[in-house]
Formats: sequence, structure tokens, C-alpha cells
Amino acid sequence: QVYLVESGGGLVQPGGSLRLSCAAPRMITSVFNSNAMAWYRQIPDKQREFVASVTRTGTTTYADAVKGRFTVSRDNARKKIYLQMNSLTSEDTAVYYCTHLSFPDSWGQGTQVTVSS
Repeated sequence: QVYLVESGGGLVQPGGSLRLSCAAPRMITSVFNSNAMAWYRQIPDKQREFVASVTRTGTTTYADAVKGRFTVSRDNARKKIYLQMNSLTSEDTAVYYCTHLSFPDSWGQGTQVTVSS
């Protein structure tokens, strides 16, 4: 089991922004740097869906629903990844999770993002 900690969620108005963080404090740095990491999100009664990923060298991939609005990045020295979310809509309301692709069955506790006026 991998220990991942997501943070940065909250309540934001439509059109607003949030920056999520995911830390892997107990992971050996070389392991953290060995593979891509990804953000997923989930709403009640729905499957977890892919949001964005970033490879160990910084190549990014995005779901169509967030392209142009979200930016994923990573700081290998700090063993963290980030998700900058702009132009948020109610459709982005979900619990956001991060995962390390070497441990695809390990998830943090998630961080709730609620977009509402």
C-alpha cells in the first residue's frame, strides 16, 4: 500500500480556480521518479474517471473534459504533483484522487472539490 495525501479541495464559485496537491511523503524518491502519476475524480454512484497524468519527465495528458482548463505538474524533489484547475464548472464537482502508476490500486483519501454558487 502506498501512502498518498491529496489536499487543496474546497468550495469555489463557477469560473473560479483551485490548486490541488498530492504528496507521497513515505515513498522513496527514486520510486516516485520512476513512473507517471495521475489525477482521477469520482462523483457518487459513478466510476472513477481519468483527469490528467504527468510522466516522470513532465509529459502531460488530459481528459477532453478538462483540456485547456486544467494543468498537471510535478515536483520530483518534493515528491508531489499538482493540479491547477481554472474556469471551474459544476461538472467538475467531485472527489479528486491521485495515484502513482507503478501502484495503480493505491489511492489517497481524496480531496473534495465543490463548484457551486
